[in-house]
Amino acid sequence: MPNTNYKRRDILKLSGLAGLGIFVAPMLTSLNFKDQILKRRIPSSNQMLPVVGLGTWRTFDVGPSMPERDRLTQVLFEMNTLGGQVVDSSPMYGRSEAVVGELTYNKAFGSDLFYATKVWIKGKEAGENQMENSLKLMRRKQMDLMQIHNLIDWKVHVKTLKDWKEKGKIKYWGITHYTNASHASLEHVIKTEKPDFVQFNYSIMSRHAEQSLFETIRKNNTAVIVNRPFEGGRLFRSIKGRDLPEWTKEFDIKSWGQFFLKFILSIELVNCVIPGTSKPHHIIDNMMAGYGKIPDHKTREKMFSYVKGL
Repeated sequence: MPNTNYKRRDILKLSGLAGLGIFVAPMLTSLNFKDQILKRRIPSSNQMLPVVGLGTWRTFDVGPSMPERDRLTQVLFEMNTLGGQVVDSSPMYGRSEAVVGELTYNKAFGSDLFYATKVWIKGKEAGENQMENSLKLMRRKQMDLMQIHNLIDWKVHVKTLKDWKEKGKIKYWGITHYTNASHASLEHVIKTEKPDFVQFNYSIMSRHAEQSLFETIRKNNTAVIVNRPFEGGRLFRSIKGRDLPEWTKEFDIKSWGQFFLKFILSIELVNCVIPGTSKPHHIIDNMMAGYGKIPDHKTREKMFSYVKGL
């Protein structure tokens, strides 16, 4: 288990723990975060899932460099210490699946994570081979969530995933995409095939999913993972040099990252949001969006109007 590089005052500054009324012990690991982070129910099973996780696109596609891998191990450790579980990957993400598997294997926190990856290839046999390889790379006997990446050959893979779920090779299956133009297709698959999960893009300035996708999700009891919450960093560039408005303190928001994540989490249908990072201090900041007061509908629109007006 890696040692934390953060002193008590650093954790307080990054997370705003004092503002949440949580007793802060000298060491981060002595805090009982896992019982306090917001969790939401997966409709198909009633399993509770922490609302902030980790994406691995680009960030976990690294070589054998030990400094890089030690930092990523700490990212995973800090995420789980702060109550997070979901780690999302894909064969599309280069070496990310293998790196996740290597960094979590035989680690105390490894068994506490929720492992998600994807099938990203055409053809039944090719899909099965790729998924078997993902299990091997991520060192899992059972994958928590297997998703059809960007709906590639979804009609073929749906049959395999349903079969694998019945056999216990996966716990849940789902579908994913990352563009607004794909939302109608996601809705069609949700209505016709009833996946356990759907993963898609949504953010404070990219609200296309509100038009009808969220309503389809509600009617069909589908769990939601949100990707691209920061729009690839564009949102941070848009607020560079700006201070948070004073009224955000009421909602335990201590950073712009938490501001953007809490906007997403204010939709109760969202089970988990998965910002990607390779930096331990960023994962700590991101995870704190799962604590404290969540904005209501009125505040959501206030947040949107504020950012739009910058």
